[in-house]
Amino acid sequence: MEYALLTDVGKLRENNQDYVNVFKNKKGIVFGIVADGMGGHRGGDVASDMAVSHLGHNFEESEVEEISELREWIIRELSKENDRIVSVSNQFDDLNGMGTTMVGVFFVGSKMMVVNVGDSRCYIYANDELKQLSVDHSLVHELLETGQISPEEAENHPQKNIITQTLGVSQTVQPRVKNFDLINNAIILLCTDGLTNMVPENEIKEILSKKISLETKCHLLIDKANAAGGRDNITALLFSTKDNGGNH
Repeated sequence: MEYALLTDVGKLRENNQDYVNVFKNKKGIVFGIVADGMGGHRGGDVASDMAVSHLGHNFEESEVEEISELREWIIRELSKENDRIVSVSNQFDDLNGMGTTMVGVFFVGSKMMVVNVGDSRCYIYANDELKQLSVDHSLVHELLETGQISPEEAENHPQKNIITQTLGVSQTVQPRVKNFDLINNAIILLCTDGLTNMVPENEIKEILSKKISLETKCHLLIDKANAAGGRDNITALLFSTKDNGGNH
């Protein structure tokens, strides 16, 4: 499974509170994760780092290989991580109210499992189409799901950045977990809202369609977000499902 990742502070923030990494467990299952921290001067940085490093470390030590077991494993781990972040934020004044989003993907044989909390996203690009696989925990998405606003209204909604679930802030966490068939010759993108709020999906799709390396695609995505204003930290993680292991 070929992959590339890149994270950037953007144009306006002083520090980068996004974290990204890829892990493999004892059964050879690959897990990619992106987290976008929020809260206070240091809080978001601490929360997103905790989420990625704890979940990653525990996954590397694990031997889960069935997709049903994996689903139980990640739901349990996210609940434990939520408690951990809440308790650390209660211990230190400067970390009070910290939290983090997370989006992850597990590759299990011919399937993949996508999990998310918050509004960091997972997309698949295949057959010249870009589809979002994760489901935003956001006020706007919930208004959209219940038919209270139209997709056009959602695009420019004033409360676009209000998210309804994070790791850390709430006492309980209800991740969205969905399974998909793995499509050959596809690209999977995990990213933070620093990319999706700055770069329209048709432009993301155009970059993913180019015959260039995954690394170059990551750089182009981040350059594009910065060119549009770079108002937030920007992170992109790309996986390619090509069989031949080639670079294109």
